Amino acid sequence: MRVELFAHPFSSYCWKVLIPLWENGIPFDYRNVDPAFPENGPELVRHWPLGKFPLLVDRGRPVAESSVIIEYLQLHHPGPVRLIPNDNDAALEVRFMDRVFDNHVMANMQRVVNDALRPPERRDAVEVEQAKAALERVYRWLESWMESREWAAAGRFSLADCAAAPALFYADWVHPIAPELTALKAYRARLLARPSVARAVDEARPYRSYFPLGAPDRD
Repeated sequence: MRVELFAHPFSSYCWKVLIPLWENGIPFDYRNVDPAFPENGPELVRHWPLGKFPLLVDRGRPVAESSVIIEYLQLHHPGPVRLIPNDNDAALEVRFMDRVFDNHVMANMQRVVNDALRPPERRDAVEVEQAKAALERVYRWLESWMESREWAAAGRFSLADCAAAPALFYADWVHPIAPELTALKAYRARLLARPSVARAVDEARPYRSYFPLGAPDRD
């Protein structure tokens, strides 16, 4: 039986799960939760009352949270691309970088987006300034981290890169990576050139009007 994925093509955390599904050629039924498909929202909530996506459903078993879904897929639907190494120290590095991209890149990008979604009278310029400053700090740390690396951790494409791809894609829209951060910019370009990531970008294009700050034409 094929797994089901409740997801939205424009969602960064959904990209994070779609990338390993495509990397490993895992067959799945895509339950798009966009309002254009109204039958999928109630079904999502039936499986996961919090209503958050992505959500994987495997033979009736719901699996929530993007990092957990990726680990679940490796355990129960393994493919040729192993996204969490067997070596414990290498796996720790992968999980660490996954947390860096989710908590320090994606989360601060989302702070800026959330502010733009608020009514004008409720927007907070200080919150936006702080979020962009936090992005700048993590960009500069990532620049030094990526100087001698092709991929984010453990010398191979991994869970960490699945987190990095959507995080850096959207963060660069919110607060552009400075030109002098050449290693980080090159890493973002490598991610976007990978077929699974390029597919996520292309399938999200019809929804770019959802981006409240205006989607740039450069990606």
